[in-house]
Amino acid sequence: MRILLAEDDPSLGESIASWLELDGYAVDRVLRGDLAETALATHDYQCLLIDRGLPGLSGDRLLARLRERRLTVPAIFITARDAVRDRIEGLDLGADDYLVKPFDLEELSARIRAAIRRHDQRPATALQHGALVLDAAGKQVMLHGQALALTAREFAILHALMRRPGHVVSRAQLEDGLYGWGDEVDSNAVEVHVYKLRRKLGPGWIETVRRMGYRLADRPTESA
Repeated sequence: MRILLAEDDPSLGESIASWLELDGYAVDRVLRGDLAETALATHDYQCLLIDRGLPGLSGDRLLARLRERRLTVPAIFITARDAVRDRIEGLDLGADDYLVKPFDLEELSARIRAAIRRHDQRPATALQHGALVLDAAGKQVMLHGQALALTAREFAILHALMRRPGHVVSRAQLEDGLYGWGDEVDSNAVEVHVYKLRRKLGPGWIETVRRMGYRLADRPTESA
């Protein structure tokens, strides 16, 4: 899953991004509200973290514009403004949550999961394909009722495929969800992660569509 972090404090932004990357997210960081708006026009994000006092375009105005365009991506304000009136204003602007600095990073992760879960239209954020079940909020994958131990990037690839059943997902689309801006990406990184994921799932689950990408099989092998 990919997150956009709009925070004008470089040190704080780096700390948040490093934590979230360890938690399995790809994170894009911007220091200005206008740059965040540009990023949102060109990328698909699962959650936004927005400082209210951004230069270029305030976090308040940024979120108001997104909601005016009916963009429903989960958004959490991260801010030093801690008065009750500030919280009310932030939520009324369309924020899904409001977190006051300084905050605990584990709490931030929990609030992100909760915001994504509330925005997911599927019960309990569960995706199912045959005997394969993926819980996006809980970051758990079950196959034939047994939990699979996946790395963060293996989970992200499987999530991308299960969100688009029957559709081919290109290597570029998978890379877009796995890596943030500035990350060094090996030319065969996606292929390596898919290979390891296939070994854990077993044969017949992921098909390669030559020169196009990958997709889940219509009738996967379901031997336990």
